[in-house]
Amino acid sequence: MREYQYPLNLDWTTDEMVLVMNMWDALEQAYEKGIPTEKFLKTHQAFKTVVRSIGEERRLGREFEELSGYSLYRTVQEAKNNSTGKLKMKG
Repeated sequence: MREYQYPLNLDWTTDEMVLVMNMWDALEQAYEKGIPTEKFLKTHQAFKTVVRSIGEERRLGREFEELSGYSLYRTVQEAKNNSTGKLKMKG
């Protein structure tokens, strides 16, 4: 497990923070060991219930990419283009 802080908004409820943290965890899995594409997309749908604006999603995604090197945008695009099987991003 890597040692960095997940980008979060302190105004979110605990439940909302959990949904966002699940997104970052799923993104890590997509790069590190692979994740079922359907599970990744469902996690992203839940994330979008908290992070509704594209601008906020992009900002959080950039923050996470700076910390981890993992791109939320590229991973979501890959998952949408290949919605079956296992999602495994190349680092």
